[in-house]
Order: sequence, then structure tokens, then C-alpha cells
Amino acid sequence: MIRHARVLPVLLLAPLLLTACGSEKAGAGAPSGAASATDVDKTPAEAPAEAPGEAPGEGELTVRAQAMGVAPELVYVTEAPGFTLAEQSVGVLGDDGFSATWVDGDTNALLRLAVDRGSITAGTCPGQPVGDMSGEHTTCERDGDAWYRTGAGRHEYALPEEGHVVRVSAEQDAVPRDVLRAAALSAHRPDAAETDRLPPSAEPASPTPVERGDLPPFGDGAPDNHVDEGG
Repeated sequence: MIRHARVLPVLLLAPLLLTACGSEKAGAGAPSGAASATDVDKTPAEAPAEAPGEAPGEGELTVRAQAMGVAPELVYVTEAPGFTLAEQSVGVLGDDGFSATWVDGDTNALLRLAVDRGSITAGTCPGQPVGDMSGEHTTCERDGDAWYRTGAGRHEYALPEEGHVVRVSAEQDAVPRDVLRAAALSAHRPDAAETDRLPPSAEPASPTPVERGDLPPFGDGAPDNHVDEGG
């Protein structure tokens, strides 16, 4: 079940009931319109040192994810034509899950990606609300390896992975199903360039302390408030 993110604001992604849970769609494949990743080269000075056997960018991803309180293996990104990552939306979901939102610059439509531990099956799908709309009726339809889910004016694609579920959701009136499906099937672990767009891995350095002239060099360092007679 998707839970509210605890840090960094998330742009919140509203009823049309489709087929009942368990109906099958055969031969569902990745849509031809799915966007491909854009590679941005990093100079050797920018690239973090990688441990032996690590994929490029994995070391930096681990550092940044842990700084956010997110399990590194739960960090995913996605792509959709016209949508751009809202960097201020990136943050932790629940205990150590991941959440981020992509925005269409023309329509302001939102795609929310959420990854959390757990599973989803034909038996449990109807009991898991779409997005954060707990208590609403949910319908489920099998679509290839994913579940297409609707409820409370929202729709979602949920992809079961090993020990976690990747979900991409949006308002039904704002994002067509084919766009939502393409974004869900495009969800992937970030490469080095995509990791670079996640929140910084460390806090900015503290500024140099300002030296105060009214602090005596002895005693407990309290300010000298002594006044002359009659003052």
C-alpha cells in the first residue's frame, strides 16, 4: 500500500470503473512510443569512485539514497514524452521507499512514481487503494506482467518486482492510459546521469563562524556586559 512521503514535498497527483479483477490481456508488449533514456556524459572528476563489480553510478546512487532515507534498490526513474522530473518532489516513501513526480510542461498533468516493499497479486490487488485514496473501491485488470488499476478518479500501473512494487499513477482525466502504461514500462534503475539529478548526497558545508568581539578570552566565554558606575 502506498503511504505518504515523509520528506521533501511531493506534488500530489481524481471515477471510472473498468473491468473486474483477474481479466487477462494477452500479448501486451511495450508501446512503440516509449521514450529512451537521454545520456549525459560525466567528466572523470564528477564520477564517484565505484567499488569493484558496481555498475557505473551505483556508488553515488547509494550515497544519495541513504542521505534521503531511501533504500538504494528502491530508487527508480521513468520517462514520458513532454514530462520532466520535479526535483523537489523526490523523497522517501513510508519507511524506506521512494517517490517522485514528473510534470507535463504544457498541461501541468502529473505522473507519480512510487516504489515500496511488498507484493501485489490477483487476491490482494482489489484491497490496495490506487495512490493515497484509502477506502475507495479499486478495480484490477491484468495487462502483461503488470496490473492496470483504477479507483477514485485515478488510474495506475503496478509492476511487481523482487520484494517490491513499482507503481506509476495519475488522474484519469489528465493522463491517457497509453501514456501511463508507457511510463510504467519505462521505469528503470537510474544511470549515472539520472542519479546526478537526484537530491544532493550531502548537506552544504557550514559557513565559517563569525568571530564576536565581545566574548572574553577567559572564563565561560559569556559576553562582557559590564557597565561603568552610573551606567
